[in-house]
Amino acid sequence: MILSRSRICCAVLVGTAGIAIQFMPAATRAEEPAGTFTTLFNGKDLTGWQGDLTGYEVVDGELRCKKGAGGGLLTTKEFADCVLTFEFRLTPGANNGLAIRAPTTGDPAFEGMELQILDDGHPKYADLQPWQTHGSIYGVVAAARDCLKPAGEWNTEEVTVRGTKEKVDVNGKAIVDADIGPYRDGKATPDGKPHPGLARTQGRIGFLGHGDEVHFRNVRIRELAAAKQP
Repeated sequence: MILSRSRICCAVLVGTAGIAIQFMPAATRAEEPAGTFTTLFNGKDLTGWQGDLTGYEVVDGELRCKKGAGGGLLTTKEFADCVLTFEFRLTPGANNGLAIRAPTTGDPAFEGMELQILDDGHPKYADLQPWQTHGSIYGVVAAARDCLKPAGEWNTEEVTVRGTKEKVDVNGKAIVDADIGPYRDGKATPDGKPHPGLARTQGRIGFLGHGDEVHFRNVRIRELAAAKQP
């Protein structure tokens, strides 16, 4: 999702979630269960997904958001604290999003959270707000820039969401390490709009298309024990 709310279609997150486990303090790692990663996309069909099933297709083991189509594609299962890893390949100027803790109704960028998936170096995005760049939690937290490979190449992303803490790592670079607690508790968000979804503790994960072709593969998740709330 980017620019105004009158964008092409509903988003299911891509705003920012978490950084890699290796960037977390040892004490935090010790609190997490060993766990194992499970696959969210089986590389064959859309089993386990709901929403705009016609806007996405499976090609050569990849999940592809179709050009000119592709709205919100969400998991049928809800997730709370977790580590999510995936690979993505952008076409020039492509725009998509990652939904986190999203409901099945409403705009996930506000009713849940959306982490940007965006070729933010493309000339058409020269006037982005800081909280619209790739990996940002839309409207809430700005991500560090210059993490993406050129359009057409595969990128890796790891998102960790634990309680109010969110971390995002792209191609080995930490671009978000944030606590959304203050915004959940009433602090004004950078976009100046209400984000009731920040109070959610669980929801669907998914991809939010905006009419651009984007490729995904190796989408995996590891569920974490719930963080202690302050």
